[in-house]
Amino acid sequence: MALFGSATPLSKLIGQQFSVFTASCMRMLIACLVLAPFTWLLTKRFAGAKRSDWWVIVAISLFGMVGFTAAMLFGMRLTTGVIGSTIMSATPAVTAGAAVVFFGAAMNWRTSGALALAVAGIVAINLLRTEGGGDTEAPILGAALVAMAVCFEAAYTLLSRKLSDGISSLEATLAASLIAALVFVVLAIVFDPQPFDFSDVGQTGWFAVAFWGAATAGLAPVLWYNGARKAPGALTAGAMAVMPLSALVLSYLLLGEPFRWSHLLGFGLVFSGLVLMIVEHSKSED
Repeated sequence: MALFGSATPLSKLIGQQFSVFTASCMRMLIACLVLAPFTWLLTKRFAGAKRSDWWVIVAISLFGMVGFTAAMLFGMRLTTGVIGSTIMSATPAVTAGAAVVFFGAAMNWRTSGALALAVAGIVAINLLRTEGGGDTEAPILGAALVAMAVCFEAAYTLLSRKLSDGISSLEATLAASLIAALVFVVLAIVFDPQPFDFSDVGQTGWFAVAFWGAATAGLAPVLWYNGARKAPGALTAGAMAVMPLSALVLSYLLLGEPFRWSHLLGFGLVFSGLVLMIVEHSKSED
């Protein structure tokens, strides 16, 4: 979860030095290099996959990887790491809300309360934001794009539930990453001003994109999926709290963003909603 959280501030660093689709393609390719040996050693290598699984994997790739990665990079170019981290903290609540709308899941006071707190926190941190973040910054549009990325992340989670027992999460992640890499090659050639031109990329940018691909898209899913299988449900649910905390702290450390009391208010509201979702997940596991 700490590695997943680092993706938010890293997206801002990467968006400042790379073209969006070029960086996204590199992320997927690096993730594939990390995931391939784990998939080879720990799975049946797609032997049990059904035809329906492949349609789900394509949807996961387009929404959960292509849509999410592009929306995050475009959004984090325009807003701050703290705002992005706060919005990403709403992912569990948005996922639960989408499950109610699209899959008929039950809505209770914890789920509805988490959604309400998430919305309140996001509104608060944007309305109370201090101006002066830079001439190129458009925080409201950036926040909207990060919120779109949250929706894509929710789609990733819900679509993953449609996979059959014949294919593992590792296999699905590797296949979806390969598809996403191919899509990003096309998007980079068509839309990036200078596709795959790295002449202006500094050492920080290279480190950020390497870590972004290897750790957040490659290693993090391996650790999470294997840990979630062995840890108690309450502990797994509680670990979700590490992701937004990691994103917030790294936004201050890596991006040098100043602390504002409005950050504490907005993040606190969204984080309270996350606590409700942790309780909900824990109870569902009992």
